[in-house]
Order: sequence, then structure tokens, then C-alpha cells
Amino acid sequence: MGILQLGQQTQYISEYSPELLFPIARVDKWQEMGIDTERLPFFGEDIWNAYEVSWLDSKGKPIVAIAEFRFPYNSPNIIESKSFKLYLNSLNQTRYDAQSDVLNVMTQDLSKVAGADVSVTLRSLNDIQTLVIQTGDYCIDDLDIETLVYHPDANLLSLDTNGEYAEEKLVSHLLKSNCPVTNQPDWGSVFIEYKGKQINHESLLKYVISFREHTDFHEQCVERMYIDIMRHCQPDELIVNARYVRRGGLDINPYRASKALTLTNDRLSRQ
Repeated sequence: MGILQLGQQTQYISEYSPELLFPIARVDKWQEMGIDTERLPFFGEDIWNAYEVSWLDSKGKPIVAIAEFRFPYNSPNIIESKSFKLYLNSLNQTRYDAQSDVLNVMTQDLSKVAGADVSVTLRSLNDIQTLVIQTGDYCIDDLDIETLVYHPDANLLSLDTNGEYAEEKLVSHLLKSNCPVTNQPDWGSVFIEYKGKQINHESLLKYVISFREHTDFHEQCVERMYIDIMRHCQPDELIVNARYVRRGGLDINPYRASKALTLTNDRLSRQ
């Protein structure tokens, strides 16, 4: 495996170099959050989209594509994002006889580093012209709140006093966290779908905003949200799905759910 490149001055390599991929173990953060690592309390995936994917065909002609990668929620490792970008760049001047060869190489390399089977899809640009969607979920961002809390605090969460049962699909576009290595901002939208006693919308918005100065990787932020909402609001069903703005040609979109399911990979306007 490679060395951690994030935050370092980097020489870009344009020929196939799988050793650039750098794994980060999930277990340390799970233990920090008090998660039973033998029986994880959620399901889900980490969906990555890569918009700067290119290689050469057998005659030296460049091929470009958009790639989708799906990492299982329980893989031993996540992959550090800059090392992922460097790895993809290493394909730029590498020749392959067919797209299927590129697909097989990526699948094998990423699965090896993640420690679990990774799904890879390559699409031509002509296939995804209508991918961007607008969500119809209820947006809580216009609620009139006051807050001074910019680090995650689960105690901000509360239920509505009416005690009514609800099935809601809520979204906030005010999610921001920071990279734990470079401290660069990571912007995103978070979708929260649940069934259970109604969650107070103002408290949920304050909670989302409380990640504003928090430093964690995308996957870890979503897991913290899931755990906090589940513990403090105790819904019968819960999905927390974050769509982060791309950086370095990659966007990362983790989701965690109380039951096994597969979400679509619909791109938002900021992605």
C-alpha cells in the first residue's frame, strides 16, 4: 500500500500505479463512537463518483468516462481520497485493449485495499446527460433558528412535544464538515428519512449545522449522524444519506440505514 498523500506536495504519476491507494481503517472511529464492531447497527454503502477518469486504448487514443464506485459499509478500510485521485490519474497514459480490462483492474485493486468487494461501473458521457435531479423532499433550511454550536452535539436533537408518529423525508443543504488532515471544507446535502415519533425540525437543523467546524471523513460524519439520531430520537426506521460536493474530481456519498437497501446515485445540482 502507498503512503498518506493528503496534505503533501505530490508528483502526479500517469502510468498504472496501484500502490498509490492508501487505506484508512474504519474500526478506530467505530470504537470512538461506541459502536459494537462485531455487530454494526446499520447497513449502507459509500458511493463515490469520479469525473476525471481517462486511459488510452490499444492504439493510443484517449478514452474518457465517469466512474461510480460502491464500497460496502462494513469493509475494513475506506480509501483516502487524494490517494484515490492519484491512482485514477495513474491510468491516464496506460493502454488497455478494452474498457472491460479497465473495469477489472479497478475492481481488483479497490477491493484489495478496501478489504471487501467493491462495485465499479464505467459510463460514457453520452449516457448521463440527464443525471442531475432536483429533490422533492422537505427542506428545513429556511427555518428561523439561532445557534452558536458548530461542533456535533447530539443533545441538540429532540422530538416534537405533540408525540405524533411521522414518516418524513427531510433535507438540509447546510451540511459542512472539514477534512481531518488538511482542514479544507467539505460541503454537502444530507437527506434524513425516518419513521417514528416526529423529530423536531428546528432541533434537527441545529444538529446538522453543528458539524460546521467538525473534522472527520465523509463516511464518519454520516455514521455519527445516524448513531446520534437513532440513540436520541429512537425512530423505528432511519436512513441518513449525504451527498457531498466534489473535490479533486471526486464526490463521496455515504448512506447508512436501519435495514439493507440500495439507494440510487442521483446527482444534485452542486455535484
